[in-house]
Amino acid sequence: MTNKKPARRLIISSFLAASAAMLGLPLQADAAETVLLNASYDVARELFKDINPVFEADWKKTTGETVNINQSHGGSSKQARSVADGMEAAVVTMNQANDIDMLADKGLVTQDWAKKFPHNAAPFYSTLIYLVRKGNPQHIKDWADLAKPGVKVIVPNPKTSGNGRYTYLAAWGSVLKKGGTEAQARDLVTRIFKNVPVLDGGGRGATTTFTQREIGDVLVTFENEVNLVRAEFGNNFEVVYPSASVLAESPVAVVDKVVDRRGTRKQATAYLNFLYTEQAQDIIAKHYFRPRSEAAFRKYNANFRQITLFTVDDVFGGWKSAQKKHFDDGGEFDKIYQTK
Repeated sequence: MTNKKPARRLIISSFLAASAAMLGLPLQADAAETVLLNASYDVARELFKDINPVFEADWKKTTGETVNINQSHGGSSKQARSVADGMEAAVVTMNQANDIDMLADKGLVTQDWAKKFPHNAAPFYSTLIYLVRKGNPQHIKDWADLAKPGVKVIVPNPKTSGNGRYTYLAAWGSVLKKGGTEAQARDLVTRIFKNVPVLDGGGRGATTTFTQREIGDVLVTFENEVNLVRAEFGNNFEVVYPSASVLAESPVAVVDKVVDRRGTRKQATAYLNFLYTEQAQDIIAKHYFRPRSEAAFRKYNANFRQITLFTVDDVFGGWKSAQKKHFDDGGEFDKIYQTK
């Protein structure tokens, strides 16, 4: 979690500051200051670290009001559960619709949340690709290569991470899109997860396992995370694009119960609308997320390699269907991983 308030010298004050950030509260704020908490997924932390001050400055210039955005990050599903359990997030910016649907089912978010903002309330999207070690010693090119004996695959837990779910669905769907059967898809995914030595709770944890703990031959993660690693570690790794992958939308929603109780609906809604502006879309593209803006996409076209993308709706009948069949307790993933 990132708390933008300056650290206090005393330990007790630091604890209070951290607690305030979790609740979406300022420790000391004037009457005109509004604090919003954005509960988001692991690998979007750098993106919102750059977007937030730009929105804050724009809101101050436009309205004269001071708004501060705090950030909380973790596995997407874990974050959603934290909001459901009481984390005072004004907005959620997740990497799968399923997590926001869960909050809607609990009455925290309106049921028609996807209609509140353009593009089904997803201001940007990504896809799942591979990061391999320099020279690609295991010759990994496509999903089938992740199932080869001896290959160690790093992917976060599909039970807690949208990153992990998308990886699972991308591998499964790659078989079906080539005309394969459900049985063949299950066999491939089973063999891939037998090659997973550790299931981290979120995407950033998986990145740390691969890059810093030096475990695994291939990291499967979002396109933006792969390029972030390349930027930090230089030529130690190589990027590999599979022949096809899943389109991974990043949906957003206002947490109605929180903003109505705190009187911050106007600011929270403006914050999410800001993500669609050209200013924000430019930042989004710089961070290797695929923007909705055609102008931003053209400007940063070199960041985005062409790849065949399929959707969860097209292949799996939507997130609710995919969740029930594959990720609910006793579903396909549990059956597959228990046989490991």
